[in-house]
Amino acid sequence: MIKIDARNVDFYYGDFHALKQISMEIAPNTSTAFIGPSGCGKSTFLRLFNRMNDLILGTCLEGAIMIDGRNIYERGEKVDELRKNVGMVFQKPNPFPKTIFENVAYGLRVNGINDSEYIESTVVKTLKQVALWEEVKDKLKESAFALSGGQQQRLCIARALAISPSILLMDEPTSALDPISTGKIEDLIHELKKDYTIVIVTHNMQQAARVSDKTGYFYLGELIEFDDTRKIFTNPEKESTQNYITGRFG
Repeated sequence: MIKIDARNVDFYYGDFHALKQISMEIAPNTSTAFIGPSGCGKSTFLRLFNRMNDLILGTCLEGAIMIDGRNIYERGEKVDELRKNVGMVFQKPNPFPKTIFENVAYGLRVNGINDSEYIESTVVKTLKQVALWEEVKDKLKESAFALSGGQQQRLCIARALAISPSILLMDEPTSALDPISTGKIEDLIHELKKDYTIVIVTHNMQQAARVSDKTGYFYLGELIEFDDTRKIFTNPEKESTQNYITGRFG
């Protein structure tokens, strides 16, 4: 079974050819890491999975990206529905200027859910999922901005999970965090992949090795190598991958 299937994807920002003939299959309930130097296309490719790049003028995609067997770039595809299914967590924590409770409840309310019992049980459930409940259960009416950076990031993950996506995208989710908070997010990724398909962009190769089942190495808009993480880090096929992993360039 394939969760995400990218087929011969080319992507352009205006005249700039940002991604070149990328194909990749991602299985459900796995964690996949994208690594590579800055500007190599890994975040651009990640954002194709929930059509975030649609927000940038002058972009163009060729090829197909299938999620659950549907081409998400077909005419008539409902982007709002897609983004409910494909959650996103960004590099810097971005809680809303609301209470901790309302940050998690936000997506439910926006999607027309008014059942207060359901909202409350979902908020509790997702805060427990991200191992934040014990830290915030007595502060639910306080501002989310009162939380530490690591707690804010876990809150943002809870907010993404509250609307029951099947895929969670993470664009360098720990780059702004301290080592202890980073460790908590990494532990969380291991737990969450039991229920979700996770794709993470990271500059931290040790992190990619720790949290992912498969790793894709990008360079200059090309997917140089995509394989089991253990193989990528111990016995890569391509010399370019070996050079990047051993720090000879990048």
